[in-house]
Amino acid sequence: MSKIVAIDGPAGSGKGTVAEILSEKCNLINIDTGATYRCVALAALNNNLTLDNVDEIVELSGKIKIEFTPDKRVLLDNKDVTDAIRSKEVTSIVSPISSILKVRENMVKLQREMAKNYDVVMEGRDITTVVLPNANYKFYLDATLEERANRRYKQYQEKGIDMTLEEIKENISKRDYNDMHKEVGSLIRTDEQVYIDSTNMTIEEVVNKMIEVIEE
Repeated sequence: MSKIVAIDGPAGSGKGTVAEILSEKCNLINIDTGATYRCVALAALNNNLTLDNVDEIVELSGKIKIEFTPDKRVLLDNKDVTDAIRSKEVTSIVSPISSILKVRENMVKLQREMAKNYDVVMEGRDITTVVLPNANYKFYLDATLEERANRRYKQYQEKGIDMTLEEIKENISKRDYNDMHKEVGSLIRTDEQVYIDSTNMTIEEVVNKMIEVIEE
């Protein structure tokens, strides 16, 4: 039986970085669910679709091929889009696209298939509650809005993405609201999750805390 570690939490809480380190330390395959929705958003942009083209976006989400390589690259229809899916344009539409019910159904199906036969760590907004409710270990990783915005700002600066701190903070705030008020797959806290507030913690401290829980 596969070992499954599920991590939920808001944007900028550090889920992606923590999942990446956990995958290395605990020999798990890291499945970035957020990247799957970003691939749908990028594919929509590449096909000149807007948020009004719901039917076309749904159809597209069922056709595209998404893969994660061993060297941590993201492939969309066999093309490396690791950096492209983090663009300002993709970021601005990924939340509403991920709210489309049929898109979510297609992505959840894909994510579950990926987790079937491997030991995995998966992070997102509804992994512990919807995608993998039978996960062996469930975490909710959090941090204040200010801290999350600062972290994302530093990431974007390193990658040369042109967004101001205020733009990022506003974007994250909107995503928080959208993610917590979705009819399906909303971001919620449950008693089954181990809650970790990472505001004043280093990434290493967060990872060590999760490993402690897993090893118990």
